[in-house]
Amino acid sequence: MIRFENIHKTYKSGSDALRGVNFKIDDGEFVFIIGKSGSGKSTLIKLITREEKPSRGYVLVDRFPISKMQSALVPVLRRQIGMIFQDFRLIESKTVFENVAFAGEIVGMPKRKLEQMVEIVLGVVDLRHKAHAMPLELSGGEQQRVAIARAMVNDPKLIVADEPTGNLDPQTSESIMALLEEINRNGTTVVICTHDSNLVDRMKKRVIEIEDGLIVRDELDSGYCAQIKEAAKSVAGGKK
Repeated sequence: MIRFENIHKTYKSGSDALRGVNFKIDDGEFVFIIGKSGSGKSTLIKLITREEKPSRGYVLVDRFPISKMQSALVPVLRRQIGMIFQDFRLIESKTVFENVAFAGEIVGMPKRKLEQMVEIVLGVVDLRHKAHAMPLELSGGEQQRVAIARAMVNDPKLIVADEPTGNLDPQTSESIMALLEEINRNGTTVVICTHDSNLVDRMKKRVIEIEDGLIVRDELDSGYCAQIKEAAKSVAGGKK
């Protein structure tokens, strides 16, 4: 469970990224965070992963106030979070297998268990046959699937993805989202920050929209521009 309680975030420059944000994400939910560039959505993601701390308010994960967490405990938190990025962030000198295993090595997973987990997650993303390939030998979609496998290897309760389809073509983007949806069906909470309106409209998940540091919409089974569509319907209905 993730909870934001009256979150404000002001950077040293004086800009207010978030201004009194409140919401809750329950275990097992699939949520899109949307908004224009500069709206505050990336800051919101960084608060969940504790890359940033709020200026005021509390961020809680599993009822623990991570916003007040000691820095020494942050790595413990991140072991429970799988992180996926737009630019993949793979290590070019390591094979696919080694890139995925690296996340487990960092947290000290026993070698035998780690090897088994890497085999399992590469199977989930359909890349066992690429285990010994280097990242630059892969397509963009394959590299993102490696990144998803890496995020899964520690069996996290939560996966946070920042523009995971931003560098991919539409067909590959759909396959990546289908994979994340399948992971979610198995019980993992998935939170995705995205600009991809077509995917948001197609998937009809919960949508939290940020504008100028405020939540302007929080809807279940929604699309990228649901609020505008509903307003248009109301206007049309009033003209009858």
